[in-house]
Amino acid sequence: MMFNEYITFLGTNDLKKTSNFYQNILGLTIYKDQKICLIFNINQQSKIGFCEHLAVIHDDKSPIITLVTEDVDKVYNNLINKGLRIVESPKLNKKFNIYHFFFKDPNGYTIEIQRFL
Repeated sequence: MMFNEYITFLGTNDLKKTSNFYQNILGLTIYKDQKICLIFNINQQSKIGFCEHLAVIHDDKSPIITLVTEDVDKVYNNLINKGLRIVESPKLNKKFNIYHFFFKDPNGYTIEIQRFL
């Protein structure tokens, strides 16, 4: 099988707040506005959508939305400068051989910014 794109859909109770966060804090652009669902571009093949008709379901760290970048520190500093509260600064994770940090979106979902080493 060959697939052209990837979209993950998650629930939200506040589409406006979610839209503001993903556009103005993370800098993603809208791929499609379906009125009760917003789909954001991560890159040409990867997207994430948030829908009001889906339940917001999460545990402490699950699910994790991981965004991979070459410059974790730059993203961290950019988010801090935008006023985002991040509990821990980026760190090396020897178990998975990555450099990363975590924070929460307005829905309570965990977002991880990481670089594979």
